Amino acid sequence: MLVSKLDHLNLSVRDFEETVQWYNKLFDFTLVEQGIQDGVKWGVIRSNDAMLCIYEAPALVLLDTLEMKKKGVHYLAHFGLRITDKKLWEEIVETENLPLLYDGVIQWPHSLAWYIKDPTGWEIEVVYWEGNTIRF
Repeated sequence: MLVSKLDHLNLSVRDFEETVQWYNKLFDFTLVEQGIQDGVKWGVIRSNDAMLCIYEAPALVLLDTLEMKKKGVHYLAHFGLRITDKKLWEEIVETENLPLLYDGVIQWPHSLAWYIKDPTGWEIEVVYWEGNTIRF
């Protein structure tokens, strides 16, 4: 059996409500499931086929990628969210005054990428593929 898609990414977040609102405002994620497990607030947010499972962990510290690398620990450098409307995304970046990492938009051979951080500090690569076609 072959994997057809990545189903979800599970992230710890500082503030559950702030995270849900932020992902909704920027990427139209909707809270589709939530609960409490072992005293911890959790939920699943979804935008089309993209899903994130989030667990509230206000006391956890998210180290910068370079700090984690120096300590010799495994880390998640970033995750990517694919968009199909470049113009709308550029309007959101401007309207929300989103700080872009790495000096702004990066042109890859067949895509554009904007690197941002969510409220907890997770790095996200927002990807727009030219012609909405994945190519290498």
